[in-house]
Amino acid sequence: MRRIKLIEVRSELGAGTRGASLGVDALKVACLNKGSDYFRRFNSVAVPDQNQVLFDKNHFPYAKHIDSIYTVLKGISSTVEQTLRFGEFPLVLAGDHSNAAGTIAGIKAAYPHKTLGVVWIDAHADIHSPYTTPSGNVHGMPLAMSLGADHRELQRNEVEPETEFFWRKIKNLGEEGAKITPEHLVYVVVRDTEPEEDAIIEQHQIRNFKLDEFRAKGARQVAREIYEQLRFCDLVYISFDVDSLDSRFSKGTGTPVELGLDVGEAMSLCRYLLENDRVVCFEMVEINPTLDSENTMASNAFDILEVATDAIQERLRLDTVTGR
Repeated sequence: MRRIKLIEVRSELGAGTRGASLGVDALKVACLNKGSDYFRRFNSVAVPDQNQVLFDKNHFPYAKHIDSIYTVLKGISSTVEQTLRFGEFPLVLAGDHSNAAGTIAGIKAAYPHKTLGVVWIDAHADIHSPYTTPSGNVHGMPLAMSLGADHRELQRNEVEPETEFFWRKIKNLGEEGAKITPEHLVYVVVRDTEPEEDAIIEQHQIRNFKLDEFRAKGARQVAREIYEQLRFCDLVYISFDVDSLDSRFSKGTGTPVELGLDVGEAMSLCRYLLENDRVVCFEMVEINPTLDSENTMASNAFDILEVATDAIQERLRLDTVTGR
């Protein structure tokens, strides 16, 4: 890969609280306030959203707006795939976390024969399906989409055929079938889960670095252990939800949770993770300035984004020198 390509996704269809569609622009305000030229340094592309359907009646109670979300995810998948095929590094700035399923599908479409590992830095497990969801909000489902998992053994909802139709289409987006496996998924500071998610995590022994362990070991050691867990993966995708930060630093997100990372810890973790040459995509999601004051969340997130981007650029430079 030669350079970074920013992919802007303003869809907030999967969220339960309105406002994540403004997250990309809140980052740009933070950039301007800091006097940075960040958004002038990189080429960018905006994936069309379908946020206008939020004014319409929802017909899918166990996967709200899943028909329009499918359309958005197709656009994300195609854009990520094309970016990778052009030899560029996709850095995705997105609204709600359901968009990540499109990103993962795009990576697998570009590299169908490669094994993909996922690092999910988040307060939430996001591994529900329409059959298990307590809310119907699709931003709680992207990992089940990518795993191709229904979790029928934990079913609580009788899902309508129309929802099942779009759920199947999303699971088969890009390359048909599952994009990842549970052993190639690593959580960092996931701490706000439902019983169904706890059962899934326990059943599949999904690794979760909780805050106490993270602080005892430090960001560098945690990054080493993450890559040991993902040692059989050819490629790695890193997804950073800003609610991984402690709620003291993340008021401007739809679902803030106590006992998370501080901003410095998040910077260090992203930097160490992105030094690895198997990382092919980084994504940041769930900034909601309508819930914030003085754009604090986006300002903190922008600081993390700059550190992450510097680490990516340094690695791309090294790859270029090594490849000569």
